[in-house]
Amino acid sequence: MNRYAVRAIFVFEMSRTFRTLLQSIAAPVISTSLYFVVFGSALGSRIAEIEGVPYAAFIVPGLTMLSLLTESMSNASFGIYMPRFSGTIYEVLSAPISWVEIVCGYVGAAATKSIMLGSIILATARIFVAYDIAHPLWAAVFLVLTAVTFSLFGFIIGLWADGFEKLQLVPLLIVTPLTFLGGSFYSIRMLPPFWQHVTLFNPVVYLVSGFRWSFYGVSDVGVEVSAGMILVFLVVCLAVARWMITTGWRLKT
Repeated sequence: MNRYAVRAIFVFEMSRTFRTLLQSIAAPVISTSLYFVVFGSALGSRIAEIEGVPYAAFIVPGLTMLSLLTESMSNASFGIYMPRFSGTIYEVLSAPISWVEIVCGYVGAAATKSIMLGSIILATARIFVAYDIAHPLWAAVFLVLTAVTFSLFGFIIGLWADGFEKLQLVPLLIVTPLTFLGGSFYSIRMLPPFWQHVTLFNPVVYLVSGFRWSFYGVSDVGVEVSAGMILVFLVVCLAVARWMITTGWRLKT
């Protein structure tokens, strides 16, 4: 592997983040903090506990995942789309590097930003609510796997989009609604039996459930199933990204 190429792409993408700290870090943290205030205080006073966990603490993993998924896709899609838009992608394509270095550079930077953001949100959440992490190692695994997987997904969106409108189409119209309906603010066991089965087709349920299990030891689906779903999605996204880069689809036109 060409480590110099990976480092060059990674450093360039990370430097862009530090130049726009208000947009990249501060804005998502403030938005999530407002969720803690509104949902934790307003609804928390009416909903005492869910599965033995205080409601304000119950939504911490879900809100963290909501920001993690959104920012992972946004960082990765914008990171690869702008070189395509400006034409500088041809400098990358003409360099003696493979698809592996390209993916590691762009996706690695996007995932690193998202992990930083997720960690800051978890630290900020302690200002509003007390919570414990029962399985910190599993929490870190879910955090990293989810950030990498959805950064890959965002990378694919950035390669697919041929305009700024399409760049926001999938995150706004598909992923964000799935996140809100994926048990971020409630347990799917609170739904009627029919809708419980329908919700299982939502992949975000497995991400939120697995991450919540690492905090409180409670989940809507098994932790093994949650981890397996993330790994399957990761492999699929990796295969698609490889095909798009090696064939030059939407890159060489």
